[in-house]
Amino acid sequence: RARVGSLPVAEQQKVEILRALSRDARLIVFDEPTARLATHQAKQLLSLIRALAAAGKAVIYVSHFLDEILEVADTITVLRNGRLIRTSDKADETRETLVAGVTGQDYQSQFPPLPAVPADRPPVLKVTGLTARGLFEDVSLDVRPGEIVGLAGLVGAGRSELAHAIYGTIATDAGTVGFDGQRLDRPGARRRIDAGMAIVPESRRDQGLILARPIVENTSLPYLRRFLRWLLLDKRKERAVVTESFTETAVKYSSLHARVDTLSGGNQQKILFARAAIGKPRLLIADEPTRGVDVGAKRSIYDMIVRLAASGEAILLISSEIEEIMGLSHRVVVLSRGKVAAQLSGAALTEAAVMQAAFSGG
Repeated sequence: RARVGSLPVAEQQKVEILRALSRDARLIVFDEPTARLATHQAKQLLSLIRALAAAGKAVIYVSHFLDEILEVADTITVLRNGRLIRTSDKADETRETLVAGVTGQDYQSQFPPLPAVPADRPPVLKVTGLTARGLFEDVSLDVRPGEIVGLAGLVGAGRSELAHAIYGTIATDAGTVGFDGQRLDRPGARRRIDAGMAIVPESRRDQGLILARPIVENTSLPYLRRFLRWLLLDKRKERAVVTESFTETAVKYSSLHARVDTLSGGNQQKILFARAAIGKPRLLIADEPTRGVDVGAKRSIYDMIVRLAASGEAILLISSEIEEIMGLSHRVVVLSRGKVAAQLSGAALTEAAVMQAAFSGG
């Protein structure tokens, strides 16, 4: 009798599967079933899908997670821009060939080259001994203009919580956040926005967007004061600024007044970048910036992040995908159980070193 909405996302997925099985379905289509699941939950779901196939069910599995496709599929069909590229046996495909098929680009070019970081400029962000009991402890890091600092770690290591503490939406017990040489002692996102921070949150649906409202409202919302004229909203100016930001961030849309939930996941994610771009922030916190988007949209977002860094923005990048951390970061800070386990750069920045620090326990 429990409401389905009260269940964890993984259990909701199982309810959907049970609904299909109760109808004795011979064909089941799974459309991005693991997009909002933790790694262990995704593994459980993949095991269940394999069991369904072994029991004689036909399964179509749609996913942007290429490793899952390679693990669960028998044959693989690649689509790009609505066109069939090929259908082949799993044995004939690798992650590299799938990326090339989906994007039309070589696998090695999925990450753009990083811009050089001026060595003589003081940090935009300087976090010292920041602590929020039960979430993270004694965290210190800095980010300079034009630098992308990756924040890595396992799920539950405190990465997103640290991001929101820096952004002022989680209270801290000790430590300081310095921004452009000034201490930000009082919490509150409004103060951070006014100071020159922006965030692309981990969950666009729960933390970033008002799904039932128009695209234009979702984009301009934090900066409405810029469009006020005699206590009224200058809608023409608002539309012009939002349209310009969409051009910069390559958002594809039919109308500024369409509901934001009519857009694809990739374009919803770009809306968050477009919103941040309106504020021309000195620091952008990007928390899982490519979660739930396809490979082609990922490259577009990677280009956006690197372009912002090249223009002088400081970027704090949080990602659960080790490839993103390695491909987009000048330096990497690794959290483990809420503590800084390592700060890596140059030759010391390797995938093995990041993973070893993540599993170290702080």
